[in-house]
Amino acid sequence: MITREVQWGQYEGVRKFESPQELPEEYAKFLKRLLFVQADTEFASVQQHRPWLDKSPTLEDRWTEARILADEMRHGYQICKLLEDFGPEGKEMVQKLLNMHMGEHKLDSFNMEFETWEDVLAFTALVDRVGIFQLRSFQECSYGPLARAIPLMLAEEQLHIGFGANGLKRMVNDPNYYGDRELAQKAVNKWFPRALDMFGHSGSEGSELAVRLGIKRWRNEEAREEYLKDVKRMLEGAGLEMPDPLKDRRIL
Repeated sequence: MITREVQWGQYEGVRKFESPQELPEEYAKFLKRLLFVQADTEFASVQQHRPWLDKSPTLEDRWTEARILADEMRHGYQICKLLEDFGPEGKEMVQKLLNMHMGEHKLDSFNMEFETWEDVLAFTALVDRVGIFQLRSFQECSYGPLARAIPLMLAEEQLHIGFGANGLKRMVNDPNYYGDRELAQKAVNKWFPRALDMFGHSGSEGSELAVRLGIKRWRNEEAREEYLKDVKRMLEGAGLEMPDPLKDRRIL
């Protein structure tokens, strides 16, 4: 059930904002920046996955890749619609998003091509899992249109991370499937630090502002700590080792 009141932050207990025209200036500026980055990750993921639609090792994998591509594209357009509601500036941001190429995206994880099938699996298991935590953080946020877009996006992202985790586990345990444990572990080691970087800096002022405004429920480090627990359970279940969370990090 979707509540009509803000649940945390400085606007707690008041009616959710329902249009850009209602937003305080500081809030609107910050929200547009968050929406831009979120949409950018969705479209960038499409660019990364697209070559593997034709190279997936099994028909089932190919079907899932097609589903992931459709989901990510739709998520990107959903966020673009929210940006367009901000008028000319929002529409300009959408056009910029639609014209961005590999190497131009905001987050490092989305400027890395998938060189192998194990890259595809580790990315969905680890990087899409960050997306789950980001979307959960937006649940019941103080901007109603965004809060209502989250449930479907969350459900679809769950399919993505399940696909990646199950694929890595299959690499470890099924000798007839693509790759082996060593390749799976190598891919995990590659994508894990980039996934952790996606949460942003610990003690970030932007993170504090997002919570204060009621846009997000967790600060960066709070979300990252819960993510680490979740990844540990996933990797242990797949028969893989948890990498050092501080190794090869660029954002701490």
